[in-house]
Amino acid sequence: MKPARVTRRRADAERLRPLVEALPAGPGVYSFLGETALPLYIGKSVDVRSRVLQHLRDPGNARLLRQTCRFEVERTVGEIGALLLEAQRVKQRQPLYNQRLRRNRELCSLRLESGRPRIVFARDVDFAADAQLHGLFSGRAAALERLRDLADEHRLCLAQMGLERLPAGRACLRSMLGRCAGACRGAETAGEHAGRLRAALSELALICWPHAGALGLVERDGARVDIHVVRNWCYLGTAATPEAARALGRVSAGFDADGYRILCRPMLDQAREILPL
Repeated sequence: MKPARVTRRRADAERLRPLVEALPAGPGVYSFLGETALPLYIGKSVDVRSRVLQHLRDPGNARLLRQTCRFEVERTVGEIGALLLEAQRVKQRQPLYNQRLRRNRELCSLRLESGRPRIVFARDVDFAADAQLHGLFSGRAAALERLRDLADEHRLCLAQMGLERLPAGRACLRSMLGRCAGACRGAETAGEHAGRLRAALSELALICWPHAGALGLVERDGARVDIHVVRNWCYLGTAATPEAARALGRVSAGFDADGYRILCRPMLDQAREILPL
């Protein structure tokens, strides 16, 4: 006999299937809605119908399916537009079952100062303009964890990095275990250690917003055009015409981590169509 929860999940999937079959088979952002207008879950796909059908087959979505009454879809021209709109909608509407894209109020990065990494926060520093930043982290703990990983990968000294206190003249335990190159015991100079730390951090370097104002990243599908307006790596919205895009581009904007992760490569890719605004 099948467990009751399996039977219930399958019944919910069958209840929702006719609604899913009516969804578009193109790119866009979809929302699972319950009895209120507040979304339960927001997702994106280049094929909305196929992706939502996958949700119906996933045993981990049993609670979500049980609460779902209907779906909403916002169509986009392409994948980049879907990624941007999903991130924006999740932050705006805070759906119950989304966690990854929720707004992060402790966003931080690393800045090398006097040979030591310092954690700096987006609330205090303009991440779109500071050329000395490395990495994006959800909080102080995540930044420290990455620094310790870098120390292990490159045999860096935690004491020299300011992550561990040692009595003067004493080598760290990691040095005795061969996991530190020995800056703490004089095997290399502070300058040499700082250079190796700088090289290790370089792979995490953030790219400053490379323009004076806003730009439009263009996606096309036949006659339809979406102009995604971006400033300081922050997505400001999508327009159908250059005039509407220029109006969006006049809005001030601070750095946005989701926009940076989604847009950095496409905006710097010479193959992408970019519209100066």
